[in-house]
This record gives sequence, structure tokens and C-alpha cells, in this order.
Amino acid sequence: MGKTLQDVLDMIRDNGIRMVDFKLTDIDGRWRHLSIPAERLSEKTMEAGIGFDGSNYGFAPVENSDMVFVPVPDSAVIDTYAEIPTLSMIGDVKVIQVPENKPFDQYPRNVAIRALEYMKETGIADEMIIGPEYEFYIFDQVNFEVESQNQSVNIFASQAHWASNDEYSNNGYQIQHGKGYHVSLPMDVCNDLRSRMCLTMAEWGIDVKYHHPEVGGCGQMEIEVELGDMLKLADDTMSAKYIIKNEAVLDGRTATLMPKPLAGEAGNGMHVHMLLRKNGEPVFYDPDNYAQLSNEALWFIGGLLTHARSLCAITNPSTNSYKRLVPGFEAPVTIGYAMANRSAVVRIPAYAKSPDVKRFELRNPDATCNPYYAYAAILMAGLDGIKNRIDPHEKGWGPYDFNLFDLSDEEKSKIEGLPASLSEAIAELEKDHDYLTAGGVFPERLLKQLIARLKKDNEQISRIPTPSEFAKYYDL
Repeated sequence: MGKTLQDVLDMIRDNGIRMVDFKLTDIDGRWRHLSIPAERLSEKTMEAGIGFDGSNYGFAPVENSDMVFVPVPDSAVIDTYAEIPTLSMIGDVKVIQVPENKPFDQYPRNVAIRALEYMKETGIADEMIIGPEYEFYIFDQVNFEVESQNQSVNIFASQAHWASNDEYSNNGYQIQHGKGYHVSLPMDVCNDLRSRMCLTMAEWGIDVKYHHPEVGGCGQMEIEVELGDMLKLADDTMSAKYIIKNEAVLDGRTATLMPKPLAGEAGNGMHVHMLLRKNGEPVFYDPDNYAQLSNEALWFIGGLLTHARSLCAITNPSTNSYKRLVPGFEAPVTIGYAMANRSAVVRIPAYAKSPDVKRFELRNPDATCNPYYAYAAILMAGLDGIKNRIDPHEKGWGPYDFNLFDLSDEEKSKIEGLPASLSEAIAELEKDHDYLTAGGVFPERLLKQLIARLKKDNEQISRIPTPSEFAKYYDL
């Protein structure tokens, strides 16, 4: 049973709340916020919303950029990071119209809601269940500068192998390059910090599965959450990123979910596990098929693989994303599917055997994506596969029950790969996006705006000299 306005008012009274903070998601997937005194929260606020200028959030301009933010009572939670007792709420955005406001079709949360509505309209399923994995690095200090005369990044992490000769913070327990996976204390200097992150996530209604150190020995971590409703997990992804970064700051450190913060170390992905249900029953289970997956599941995979290259513009929307999607670091580079194979774009976990959890994961996404757009796009690609009965085996995408990284260059050249750059992904999205606009889920105007922003970012960053280019070409 969801929270009511009265439940929210009770939370305010019982916890001495002084401010109510409303968090909105911009086009890039960053939270922005505005606050009101707690005593001003009323039934009118919950129904009519709070006005703001939507043109500053990066969306395509509309005839009237005056919009209203309408809080969702279920999202009410005490914001752990505000000094003044503060209640936090997310919500939806509507365009002001007469006689009645209507949902703004470009707002990220509304796109995700529409994708779920469209799924139900197809009759294929009535629930999209997902489970993202959050990988991130924790550093002690990060300094960076991008000026005409100086482009530099300087990272310090006390547990990194390069800190073994630091005279001020060295305890001798550094982690070797690429050897961070599940290391124990005292090497795992962020164990308690991760535990605090997970406990706070629980307070925010996020069900944590586990946490542990990841492969990157310079401070890479992972927190995996339990499977849940797609819209809730999109909300939770925004909250999880907020918690990870703020807990690190409270600990005197800094956290980043960017895909490739360190050259030569493992990158940060955000693998997404997924399954469908209809009338409470699993759609993806068939004990007699490959990996116990139903035809619908295999067709869903076929849709993901058909649109994998254009999906990347939404699931991997940064130039940095493609520094992660390279061979040698357990990140996928080729388009295929397989059982228990971490080199495939789509992996079917061998341990997920029971019908209610039979699923697969998409391994290329990373946390620079807007989770609402990314999860909605993944669903739309899969539904397109089911509608068109796209068989991934017939298309030559597997199953690849072997390590794709071990193939010869000649064999690799025969397998279609993910985009090698953001510009490639943008080009793919420009020519392959009809599956996204089906049912009015992604407005054409929104996709044009997303593409324009991606092109601008790509062009801007591609023009900046890097220290690596100085090392490579300065003396020529």
C-alpha cells in the first residue's frame, strides 16, 4: 500500500522535518532540486504541483516551457545528507495546459512510465523486472583541469599499487594491479564505507543484495541490488548514485561511476538483469529450451542484439563509455549471447535456475546513462524482438559458449561488434530508432534533442588535446 499525503505529513511531524526537498531528473540523468518549508506542503502541492522553467533542464523546447513538478508520496524519505532536517521526494513533470495539465512526454520518468504502459498494451507482459549492478571507484583525492595550457588528471588512492612508496599514507597493504576482486581487510580499506552506503540505501527503500571490492585494485567497488519493478529501480538508481557519492564525501573521499576513470584498469559497468512477468507468472522460462529460456526470452534477446549498436547511444552516452568497451577487461565488445559467459553482450547467469528468476543480463550499459531512458530503451528493444520473433541463433549471434576474447583476429572480424566510439553509436541511433518511437514511448523530438546533445559533447571533447597525444606525437 502506497503512502498518502497524510503519511507524508506524519513523517514530517514525527521526525521534526523543517524542509521538503523535491528532486527532478534532467535530460542527462542528473538530479536537480528545489526546496520548500515543510509547513507549506499541502494537498494543493500534491495535486497542482510546483511551477518551474523546464527549458533549463535540457529538454527540447516546447511552446510553453512553464511546467509543474508533481511529488510522488511513495518516494518520501528523510534525506540523510541535509544538515537541516529534510524530507526528500521525487516526482513527475507536467506541462501546464487548460483545462488540465498533461504529463510532459520528454521527462525521463514519464518515458519509463509510458514504456511500461506500452508493454501492457502489447499483451506480452504486465511487469518488467530488472536488477542493476553498480560498479564505481572510490579515491582519496581527484584533481583535474582542462585549460588551454593544461589538461591534467591526478588521482590518489591509498590502496593502489602506485601508493606503496607514499611517505604520508602508506601502510604497506596495497593491492596489486587488477587483483582487487573480493580482497579482504586490511587491503579492503573501504569495507565500512560500502556497508554504510548499503545501510543508507536500505533506509531509502533500496533492497541491497550484496557489496564487495571489484577487480580494479585502485579502489573499484560493486553494490548489487535485488530484482524489482523497472520504474522503482530507475528511481532507486538515481537514489543509489546520490548515496554512493554523498557517503564517500562524508568519509573524506570521492566516488565516481564513470566508465573508465583509470587507464589500464577495469572499467565501471552497470549490468542490467531483466525478466518479464504476466499475471504473476514468468514469461522467460521454458525447461526444454536453451538455458531454460522461453521463445519469448530468446526473441527478447534477439531484439536487444538487433538494436545493440543504436541502444549504446542511450545506455552508453559518453565518450568515456567507449574507453571501457574494449577487449581485456571483462567488458563486452562483440554482439552475442551465451550461458554464464561474461564476454558476451547478453549473459545468461547459470545460477538463476528457478522459473521465477530465470533471466539474462545486458552487460554493456554504464552509469553515465539516464536510467529512465536506458531501462525504457532496453524494454522497447526487447519488445520489438518479441513482436518480430527475432531468433538470435538464426541471426548468427550465438550462443557463444566460449570466451569471445580468445578468438583469432580473423574469427573476431566475422562477428558484429558494439560501436567503438560515441560517434558510431550516434550514427546508429539516427538510422535505427523506430523501435523506440513505437507507441509514442520516445517522442521523435526528444530523440533529436538527445542526438544533438551527444554530438555536441562528442565534438567538444574530441577537439581537446590529451596528455597521451603529447606523449605519442610531441617529438614528431
